[in-house]
Amino acid sequence: MFSKNGFRLGRKKVCAGFFVGSLLVMSACSLDSGDKTATEDSEPWGSKPVADMVLRGGTVASMDPDVVGATAIALTEHLISAVGDDEQIAAWIGPDTRVVELDGRMVIPGLIEGHGHFMSFGRSQQIIDLSDIRSWDQAISRVASAVDRAQPGQWIFGRGWHQEKWDRAPEVAVDGVPINRTLSLVSPNNPVLLGHASGHAAFANDAALAAAGIFDETPDPDGGTIVRDADGRATGLLRETAQRLVAKVGEAYQAQRPESQKRAELRERVLLAGEQALAHGVTSFHDAGADFATIDFYKEMEAAEELPIRLNVMVRSQSNAELAENLAAYRMVAQDNDFLTVRSIKRQVDGALGSHGAWLLAPYADLPSTAGLVLEPIEEIMETAKLAIEHGYQLNTHAIGDRANREILDLYEQAFSTAEVPGQTLRWRIEHAQHVDPADVGRFADLGVIAAFQGIHSASDGPWIPLRLGVQRSVQTSYPWRDLIDSGAVLANGTDVPVEPIDPIASLYATVSRMTAKGELFIPEQALTRAEALASYTINNAYAAFEEDVKGSITPGKWADLVVLSDNFFTVDEIEIAKLRVELTVVGGQIRYARD
Repeated sequence: MFSKNGFRLGRKKVCAGFFVGSLLVMSACSLDSGDKTATEDSEPWGSKPVADMVLRGGTVASMDPDVVGATAIALTEHLISAVGDDEQIAAWIGPDTRVVELDGRMVIPGLIEGHGHFMSFGRSQQIIDLSDIRSWDQAISRVASAVDRAQPGQWIFGRGWHQEKWDRAPEVAVDGVPINRTLSLVSPNNPVLLGHASGHAAFANDAALAAAGIFDETPDPDGGTIVRDADGRATGLLRETAQRLVAKVGEAYQAQRPESQKRAELRERVLLAGEQALAHGVTSFHDAGADFATIDFYKEMEAAEELPIRLNVMVRSQSNAELAENLAAYRMVAQDNDFLTVRSIKRQVDGALGSHGAWLLAPYADLPSTAGLVLEPIEEIMETAKLAIEHGYQLNTHAIGDRANREILDLYEQAFSTAEVPGQTLRWRIEHAQHVDPADVGRFADLGVIAAFQGIHSASDGPWIPLRLGVQRSVQTSYPWRDLIDSGAVLANGTDVPVEPIDPIASLYATVSRMTAKGELFIPEQALTRAEALASYTINNAYAAFEEDVKGSITPGKWADLVVLSDNFFTVDEIEIAKLRVELTVVGGQIRYARD
């Protein structure tokens, strides 16, 4: 399908838009072949500019208000040289220029994953995938197959199950989740740990519980729950921090392998995650949590030019003492054609709604005995906030419940006031910001706090959120994107992969439609427009990483990160958005994915 002069696609009108919040504005521009075009005013290299690659005959959704009505783009090395109509860009074509014929298909800026877990995404492709199962019996079947291939005593890992997505509930269950009897029967000698799709719970068989020293009388850890049945027996379900009791034993088992094997596995994770990201048009990835050792590994791969996409990494899993000692040495801001930046810290105040771990202002409707869990003490996060300001880092805190969001907004406001620094300059973020009390919505814009949300969560979680919160509280607090953006807040979109598939198109569709996986609308008045949605995946995410000067829009002088879509995001019927395909992904002027 692709050749030096080939890549033929179909032509339509585009309506392009851009949005970055607080200090910038939202605007939508209707574009067609008769609109004004934008290009550089002067030729950059002598009297006849020559590009390495030209894309022409398309519609360009630039996300830049000064680049309107363009149909072609010239790329030189890793930069966008010029943007304009076909006639203007023809001057950039030389004998060695690669010409990509678009035939009207849409070109958008490279998509930026605003919140995901890069190494966990790679690892999810190395272990049992449970994301598509529709019953507990299917999970048991896949584990049984893995046991047949495993050595005695070898740990077995899986991830992706979600009880709310099953077609039927288990016959014997506690809180909608089965007890581990059948799992222990199919794997009596191999410890098994199966992570929940959200990452906020896990399920273990008896062998894994015993290896971790968890018995019926073992007390719950701070910020976690060892779920038990009516007789006090541990069921195998471990919520929030309780899953770490087993996970650390499994990690110790894995650590016994030869160093060469462990490093090869890490490298494979990076390449697997990158391959899938590129196939979905993701050119940059906000990695929501890596420790210093993982960052060191990223550095090695970057030095060897092996990183497949650009990574913006949040420091995670380090104590405040370790942060104080190492932050200065690890800070890396974007340089020319950079593939690795580190300038933010990730903290987590609560868990997930699905596992009853989100911290709420009132108890759960379906579990009135709890209002959620606090995973990291507010006092510790405040100390991290002070370190972030001292060392020039952004602070990005996971907060899902309405109380969690209020507590973190209070914390940020106090930190800004104490340091006498305006929040707008720091661009601190709340990761997820899923359930926000109406009284707190306007505080995001007032404080300059970015809401890093995941559009696809509304599609996956919408069917069962009212079970957790009740209908009225769901409507008042759940995923209030329209209210946030109307108040002036910046919204940065993502998927939280591997919690959800790394599919920006699915997330964009959910963002503009609020259609759930069951085909029902979930609080549709909180949907975003198409221009706002695309901005949330491009220029807004660039802004959320202090990188709007080099990425996020198709602007001359910015990095040549581009995506070609199979049709026009702005003009196809809404339901057809979900069917859009990524045809071509360009990173730094190089084609890194082409659909076969």
